[in-house]
Amino acid sequence: MSEDNKSGHQDHSQPASVLDEMDTSNKNLQNIGVELLPVHTGGTVHAKRIPGMFRKFKWWIASFWIILFIGPYLRWDGHQAILFDLPNRQFHIFGLTILPQDIWILAMILLFFALLLAASTAIAGRLWCGYFCFHTVWTDVFTWIEEKFEGQPNKRIKLEQAPMSLEKLKVKVPKHLIWLLIGFATSFSFVAYFVDAFDLWSRLFAFEWGATETTTVLILGIATYFFAGILREQVCIGFCPYARIQGAMYDTETVVPTYDKERGEPRGRMKRTKPGEEAPELGDCIDCNLCVAVCPTGVDIRYGQQFGCITCGLCIDACDSVMEKIKKPKGLIRYASLAEFGGKQLPAIWKRPRVVVYSSIMLFSAAMIVWGLMTMSPMDVKALHERAPLFVQMSDGNIQNKWTMKVVNKGNMPMAAEITVKGPESLAYNVDKVIDIQPGNVGSTTLFVRMPRKQLEDVNTPIVITVTDLNNPAIVEEYEATFIGPRPR
Repeated sequence: MSEDNKSGHQDHSQPASVLDEMDTSNKNLQNIGVELLPVHTGGTVHAKRIPGMFRKFKWWIASFWIILFIGPYLRWDGHQAILFDLPNRQFHIFGLTILPQDIWILAMILLFFALLLAASTAIAGRLWCGYFCFHTVWTDVFTWIEEKFEGQPNKRIKLEQAPMSLEKLKVKVPKHLIWLLIGFATSFSFVAYFVDAFDLWSRLFAFEWGATETTTVLILGIATYFFAGILREQVCIGFCPYARIQGAMYDTETVVPTYDKERGEPRGRMKRTKPGEEAPELGDCIDCNLCVAVCPTGVDIRYGQQFGCITCGLCIDACDSVMEKIKKPKGLIRYASLAEFGGKQLPAIWKRPRVVVYSSIMLFSAAMIVWGLMTMSPMDVKALHERAPLFVQMSDGNIQNKWTMKVVNKGNMPMAAEITVKGPESLAYNVDKVIDIQPGNVGSTTLFVRMPRKQLEDVNTPIVITVTDLNNPAIVEEYEATFIGPRPR
């Protein structure tokens, strides 16, 4: 083995049987299925699409976002399954109604996903940007539609540079109309999470939308069209705040798409060598520029990790496909960390302090979410004790306390709340027997509790106020209160 091969450089000379199928420097690569592409030099990025593992994964994730469009039409017990009813301050999620009293559960959910974002970034870079971000997904869909109308990148670039004509309009107008339709569907679906979807449709065709609904749908629809169809990668590079703070979440152990410079350089295209002529000492990179052509932000990963890289892995698909065609090992571009290229072994994920901290907070928030959901009652009871006066001595010698009872119906069905009081045997109470409460509303009444003064052994006597839903006796809530009286004689 030569010294060059020992150092990692690969000999790009090919057997005669392969070279017989190749002509010039460019044509020989094309003959084995490698397309030579120019490097992106500015303007709109028209990314090329090629199949591969990461491309397939991106499409699976994109399919998940279809749930956004069908979510408002799912029904549960005759109602919209997912509805954020802001006017009534109710959040309905598949039969679970979250009221302002339980809003902390939503806060825990947001905390969990915020830390999940931070942990995933520390482990593998901008995974959210590359695969899950709705802007990335929508841009991918918009450019896929553009490809169906305008063709491959070279044709799209040529059409973009061509002067305006009737033929150009015939191609451009249908594409933009479909983009606008997707923008409308997106904004409509968003609004439908806050207003019943079927009611929203019926009022649309009856021209009964309010100013808020109309303005929201128009603004969000146009924004979707503009950002995903026109700005595209400029949103990721110039507007997205997460892209600005990603550097603070990276460390030397973060794995991101990386070009193996030691193996790939010096790069150059394969050439025919004449008998007796020494083959050039080149790396495995044949400078086909396919990794740049498929990048949705126009990044050349061969120059190292850059601000515009969203770690989508499409350059890995591109490079692996080329390596397979020229009979070279895959992985010239791969997910790797700086520590790996520095010869260090990556520690286990659970041994990385940053990941441990993020995961610990995630575990805490997840535990709180589970505990909150398991202990959440469809009824919430509050007993507000009268403060002035704390007690009243009746003419018959009894001591009376007064409470204002508030019962919240957190379920989806009407509630008939019956209030009972437990305590010493001499205890007597007076309250409306049943309070009718509609879903999501609060019912209130006044509770009077009396006890003979001579039987009060202390200033404070514990009692238990029980509220039972007569429509569903399994729903019972107990409230521990204190009966206040004068000091015993």
